[in-house]
Amino acid sequence: MTTEDAREMIIGDGPVLLTYGEGIANIQLNRPESANGFNIDLMKALQEAIMTVHGDKRVRAVILSGNGKIFCAGGDVKEFLSKGEELPNFLRMATAYLQICVSGLVNLEAPVIAKVQGFATGGAGLGLIGIADLVICGDSAKFMAGGTRVGMAPDAGATATLTKMVGFRRAMDLVLTNRFVEAQEAERIGLVTRTVPDEDLDAEVWKMARMIAAGAPRAQAATKRLMWNGMGRGFEASLPDEAREVSALSGTKDSLEGLQAVIERRAPVFTGE
Repeated sequence: MTTEDAREMIIGDGPVLLTYGEGIANIQLNRPESANGFNIDLMKALQEAIMTVHGDKRVRAVILSGNGKIFCAGGDVKEFLSKGEELPNFLRMATAYLQICVSGLVNLEAPVIAKVQGFATGGAGLGLIGIADLVICGDSAKFMAGGTRVGMAPDAGATATLTKMVGFRRAMDLVLTNRFVEAQEAERIGLVTRTVPDEDLDAEVWKMARMIAAGAPRAQAATKRLMWNGMGRGFEASLPDEAREVSALSGTKDSLEGLQAVIERRAPVFTGE
């Protein structure tokens, strides 16, 4: 039986699948016939999956993946074109849903690991890379911004996250030239965390997810929150928040377990208490 076979299906048969097992939730975009392109139905389903994960205390790590050969090719261009003169009104609604989704993923307490195969392009595809806490991609993966190529602009928070990840000059290069970035360059410039052989991608993502799921959940949630909040703050402004979190966490059972494990030279067993 494979890992996937052993997982509990929570949401299925729609544009987003949600499975759970081993303390890990897998949120999978499920429009492979459309390169997992974002439309309203997918975004509504993604929001539902995120809220389900948010309310599930069993979840200690989240994998964000795409069904099929492509992670996500951005927005559903065919649907955009079908709106004709109503496209501006449609996109106002669509971007509102998209903002709710990416904000929800950032605000999940469990770290989010993006598993990227094939292409991650357009506002949605590259935007999801930007808001994931960790990104592991196959060595044939390719990345592209794509917004200005169709006369639009980056969205899904990419204008904020890209500059923090790769620097202002590289970010401007990516969003203005819309060139494809190969996996090895993506790792070198900080767009992704790690590149692995395509055939090892699934195993490496699950290995990372299991390692995260075995960690102290409250400490990891606090660390994630501090890191994201710190993106928009100066050094001095971050210090009080760090002090408060460290002090609060030091009174948890997980903290005491971690300290004791160091003394006893063993692996800690965290419970989230």
